[in-house]
Amino acid sequence: MNPQINPRVAVIVLGAGNGTRLGRNEPKAFVHLAGRPTLSRALESVFGMAEPTQVIITVPKSYGPIAKQLARSVPGGRDREPVIIVGGSTRQESVAEALKFLESSIDVVLVHDAARPLTPSLVFDSVAAEVLSSNAGVVPGLPVADTIKRTDDNSQIVETVDRSVLMAVQTPQGFPRDQLVAAHEAAQEEHTDDSALVAAAGYPVSIIAGDPMAFKITTAWELRRAEQLFTESAATSIRVGTGTDVHAYDDTKPLWLAGLHWPDEVGLRGHSDGDVVAHAICDAMLSAAKLGDLGSVFGTSDPKFEDAHGDVFLRETLFLVREAGFEVGNVSVQLIGNHPMVSRRRVEAEEFLSGILGASVSIAGTTSDALGFTGRGEGMAAIATALVHARTISEATHARE
Repeated sequence: MNPQINPRVAVIVLGAGNGTRLGRNEPKAFVHLAGRPTLSRALESVFGMAEPTQVIITVPKSYGPIAKQLARSVPGGRDREPVIIVGGSTRQESVAEALKFLESSIDVVLVHDAARPLTPSLVFDSVAAEVLSSNAGVVPGLPVADTIKRTDDNSQIVETVDRSVLMAVQTPQGFPRDQLVAAHEAAQEEHTDDSALVAAAGYPVSIIAGDPMAFKITTAWELRRAEQLFTESAATSIRVGTGTDVHAYDDTKPLWLAGLHWPDEVGLRGHSDGDVVAHAICDAMLSAAKLGDLGSVFGTSDPKFEDAHGDVFLRETLFLVREAGFEVGNVSVQLIGNHPMVSRRRVEAEEFLSGILGASVSIAGTTSDALGFTGRGEGMAAIATALVHARTISEATHARE
């Protein structure tokens, strides 16, 4: 789906929180869930909306480039240009900052936690539609199932609360733009969510049916629960593909390898940039998804791929694999050649490729002990193995063409 020029709905995705309660060093939105960052999973639901939207993402300082790569790798995100900003020290500050970047056409604003990555796209569209029709705040929620007790300072039960009047609210929370902006401008204290802030400003907020999948990942237990939901149906539909690529050295060309430029190294001969690592990965992914090979899919003489870098082929291949109903689980590459010494930039290369694919990529390098064309220093070879799995029920529900 191509975004319209003047969308009426904006979605603010909050991903600037830390992962302290998860017991992780990285920010919560960048903790991996079933092989992909939580933010990537959350964006898939946002990009799957039927309603054209402006998307604004708040992230911690220095995480902007990573978030941009993640957004491009998400199904439905290859043609999107989300606004990525540094969030504030609190949720409320992050939303207030994001409101400054709304396009002039926006009438409705949805605020969503990246820590609720399994929220179906249908919930987003339902909230947006209800706000548009009612011109009032709308929040998804579920009835409270447990018996709730109110206690005193000594943890003694004071009363049993009537759960029939209680709702557990979720996100996305939707509001008319003018009401949300006015509520933030008038705020005198911190509120736990935007519905409380808007209600405190005197505007009505109602609740519609939420979804059990929209639970929030705050603790390690909740992360394991989400992992299980993603992987339980994928475990029986795993496919493995192998890809190889070979190119001769060419001292008239620059070296591009694993998507990176290697200055002062001898390049590789080829119609494109000769990136044996990227090409082998593409072949492995295509093989696993039973989509052919690099040559048959892209051709070896197409002028638009002349001197194209490996990331171009990786993104196009990933799009085809996802269009065929698969997700990439992980990729492993063995590079064979006398030079360069891949260990010098292994971590950089793995992070770059993982960012494109939204999956773990590992690279190892070796020589062939002076045997064969690689041993004689005539060229370089790469062998890649890619694991893919059919989309889970949740992924298939979220994704849209």
